Amino acid sequence: MLSILKKEFNGFLNSLIAYIVITVFLVAIGMFMWVFPESSVLEYGYADLQTLFNMAPWVFLFLIPAITMRTFAEEKREGTIELLLTKPITDLQLILGKYFAALLLALFALLPTLLYYYSVYELGSPQGNIDSAAVVGSYLGLIFLSGVFCAIGVFASSISNNQIISFVIAVFLCFIVYTGFESIASIPLWGKHSYFISQLGIAYHYTAISKGLVDSRDVLYFISVIAIMVLATKLVLRSRKW
Repeated sequence: MLSILKKEFNGFLNSLIAYIVITVFLVAIGMFMWVFPESSVLEYGYADLQTLFNMAPWVFLFLIPAITMRTFAEEKREGTIELLLTKPITDLQLILGKYFAALLLALFALLPTLLYYYSVYELGSPQGNIDSAAVVGSYLGLIFLSGVFCAIGVFASSISNNQIISFVIAVFLCFIVYTGFESIASIPLWGKHSYFISQLGIAYHYTAISKGLVDSRDVLYFISVIAIMVLATKLVLRSRKW
């Protein structure tokens, strides 16, 4: 698995994907945080990073599928998937190697945003007047959210040999899992079941964990969704033997 992870991650770094993803993410979030008056921290008047944590999921919703769309689709298109599957590794090790490589790149994109935390910390009045517990919780939420989006992206890449199709499917699935259930729950049709439906989406658990209170139920939710998508990808790969 480690050899696959290293190969995939080096592949990202040797292409423009890594640099484009990190640059686009930082520029987009930076514009919302410091430039656009509707969301600028300087205009808002409060020392927090809510803009970052509100916008990052939407930016990742497009950028992470752009990272993962090549994981299996490119292998299928170039005909190297069969060679890869004959190596002395299990399907699960192959999937996890590609998955963690994509996740590692997504986390690298998050690292420079720590400068935003430092800037807001210094700008606070008095200095350091920021809810650090909520910031840590929000970063943890973003890490879990990135993990789910990467798992969905790898799954989408496994069901097609066309990277564009994989990208579109991944964006659609990420959107549904992130905010789709919440939108469905808002329909005045489900009655008392609306709350349960909203809990099926990432937004509910992401918001909960962003408050700085890490609940085991929220962590279990993220891990469960990741596991389901990884197993679904494994099922797609195993279907070649049917």
